[in-house]
Amino acid sequence: MIKEKTGEITLTTENIPEQLTERPQWVCWRLEVRDGKPTKVPYTPGSGRRASSTELMTWATFEQALTAYEAGEPPYDGIGFVFCGADPFVGIDLDRCRDPESGEIAPWAQSIISRVREGYVEASPSGTGVHIIVEGTARGGRTRKKVRLKGEVVGEIEMYGHGQFFTITGETL
Repeated sequence: MIKEKTGEITLTTENIPEQLTERPQWVCWRLEVRDGKPTKVPYTPGSGRRASSTELMTWATFEQALTAYEAGEPPYDGIGFVFCGADPFVGIDLDRCRDPESGEIAPWAQSIISRVREGYVEASPSGTGVHIIVEGTARGGRTRKKVRLKGEVVGEIEMYGHGQFFTITGETL
């Protein structure tokens, strides 16, 4: 078991499904500021060069990504899985739905999580979101939707089938 700090949540590698770790679709990532906002930027493990979510030659194996992350040179904030058209996976990102202190999930997000019968569900690095990885397809490869309650945006749902990466924590829910 390897537990390392990634933001607010620790990286727990033994919880990451083998169906993901056996695929060479891994990157490292760093938290950087773009347009005044923090964003997670993918890097080719151990290279110091930015990775692309559409260029498979910039990805690596799970072991290579983990080794580069643990080595800390260059320093990375975590590891991530890249979705591509050659895999059967879809990533569902639920933002602003989890209390990082209590772990309580907002009802709108819990209703989505409860429908996952076979898949992988984990807390995001910030602790305030949830990542779901299931087998399936995303219409057009990508979908975004704001969740509103009484006219106020209370969260956001994003779904990706390819051309995107998810930060991975291994902190299963």
